[in-house]
Amino acid sequence: MTRSLRPDLRRDLYAVGAAALLVTAAVLVGHHIQDTSRTLFVDWPPLLASWGPHLGPGTPAAVLLAIATVAYGPALAARLPWRTLLPLTWATATAWICSLALIDGWDRGIAHRLTTRYEYLQVIDRFDDIPATLRDFTHHILLDSPDNWPAHIAGHPPAATLTFVLLDRIGLRGGGWAGMWCITVGATACVAVLVTIRALADETLARRAAPFLVLAPAAVWMGTSADAYFAAVAAWAVALLALALTRRSLWWAGASGLLFGLTCYLSYGLTLIALIAAAVLALGRHGIRDRPALLVPLLAGFVVVPAAFTLAGFDWWEAYRLLVTRYRQGAGGIRPYGYWVWANLACTVLITGLATAAGLRRTGAALRNRRAADPDRAAEARLALLISAALLALLVADLSGMSKAETERIWLPFAVWLLPSCALLPYPRAWLTGQVVLALLLNHVLLTGW
Repeated sequence: MTRSLRPDLRRDLYAVGAAALLVTAAVLVGHHIQDTSRTLFVDWPPLLASWGPHLGPGTPAAVLLAIATVAYGPALAARLPWRTLLPLTWATATAWICSLALIDGWDRGIAHRLTTRYEYLQVIDRFDDIPATLRDFTHHILLDSPDNWPAHIAGHPPAATLTFVLLDRIGLRGGGWAGMWCITVGATACVAVLVTIRALADETLARRAAPFLVLAPAAVWMGTSADAYFAAVAAWAVALLALALTRRSLWWAGASGLLFGLTCYLSYGLTLIALIAAAVLALGRHGIRDRPALLVPLLAGFVVVPAAFTLAGFDWWEAYRLLVTRYRQGAGGIRPYGYWVWANLACTVLITGLATAAGLRRTGAALRNRRAADPDRAAEARLALLISAALLALLVADLSGMSKAETERIWLPFAVWLLPSCALLPYPRAWLTGQVVLALLLNHVLLTGW
């Protein structure tokens, strides 16, 4: 057994080494480009961050939580009842994200993140008449348009902004409530991923993935970013689709379709979640064969949100066309594609960790062995297909040129589906230690922002 593991572990370390070299190259080349031409528009390439070693009120909590989860997480995940594991996973992920955010303090770490001049809370008062604002939304996307929207509002369909408008309307006003909304909802993404893996692959693999989903370095950017909220909505759309197919449930199918429709109106780039959905349909194809009627509520649910926004006067396709122009009018039109097309992948290494680099290597091996008769290998192959679909979506987003920089935040909805590859690794505590060290290091030496 030991001899058979050694070549695999050696290949894992090669993958880790290659990922580390990619990050190193992105840092060195990025600093050179930024120092000489100033065309990257980030202070600490490849991340949108600045150098600023610091401690904060969240430091003790983050360190203690990391130690406890590394020490006891894998064992608890293996033996707790499933219905206990899911809420515990959510609670621990929420605590991890909060503690990392609070390293920067309450104000900078949470309360003010969504109140900057680029963010959604800046335009709450412009949505007093929601139908009129939706009809007029596309007239303010371009930089040279009157009262042009701030960057994040212009860069997303209006469901993103409307979320915070509705929070304000029900009394949850200000950056603190908005930040905690993104953290608490965003943390449920890991639960959605576990539900999907259990439904389509294997419960044991889901349990092994749980600690890696909780302690992901991505948590640095999930607190507090609206993209964490987007990631959760997209993840639950996928999870409910998996449940619909495996349980032959018309209700789950309709709910999944509804969330897929909402996902497309939270972020234009999340239309690529369709690739993950396609993998789910492939893995759960027997559900469709046994009950083709599942497609009816799925499609019916999907059209609800697009129909509502279209009837309200918002044209998704026109808005996206204008966004492409707006993107080229700003920093996106200046940032060099030749750097970001590979430096974005270095950002992905930083948000998913070096363990995921090794996990993705094992994912490729699992796909090659997908025809093995061993049931465990078959489950690993199903998980590998799901992960590969997420990786493909991320690569398409990268090649599109519409994600140059800030992908440590923008790609959170794809990153959460790469993390389960760590379930294929031996010695989980060792790999988890590397994950938490990276997260703590990033959050303590850099001041992240967007």
